[in-house]
Amino acid sequence: MIRRYSDRTLPRELVIALLEAATRAPSPHNRQPWRFAVLTGNARVRLAIAMGERLREDLTRDGVAPEQIARDVARSYQRITSAPVCLLACMTLRDMDVYSDERRNAAERWMAGQAVAAALQNVLLTATDLGLGACWMCAPLFCPQTVIQTLGLPEDWQPQALITLGYPADAGKPRDRRPVDEVTIWLDN
Repeated sequence: MIRRYSDRTLPRELVIALLEAATRAPSPHNRQPWRFAVLTGNARVRLAIAMGERLREDLTRDGVAPEQIARDVARSYQRITSAPVCLLACMTLRDMDVYSDERRNAAERWMAGQAVAAALQNVLLTATDLGLGACWMCAPLFCPQTVIQTLGLPEDWQPQALITLGYPADAGKPRDRRPVDEVTIWLDN
């Protein structure tokens, strides 16, 4: 995971390659419920400020110390604005099936969300292949209306994640992973 980027501009062709990879992901009923907004320049700054204010409100309500809130808001702002490109991934249910019961409608929502996640995994893998750095941020899930209003997104776009992209400024920080045997069971019958 890369959270620090060089000042090097990310060519549009590479962003398009990442989006092409995203659209190759599997999706329920082949409905392709993903939507993407590519944020550069001031769009990143506007989003970082708006999301930071929402974060400040939430943490204040939680009773977090003002110094910690200031650090968290500053860190969030830096992560978003220091990346040359941010890719906002949204989900739409516009083309998904609608049922007469909530159980199946909930399954459709979950399937659409899984498709968006698969699309983003393709972005991350392709970014690595292209020598780019990327970081998946779930913060838009905590403030979807803020994201929609700040960016003027279509009302059926549901923000799911923000991927920061660029050329890495360093090797990043390795993350520990649980061993396979800790997260797996084998069932033979």
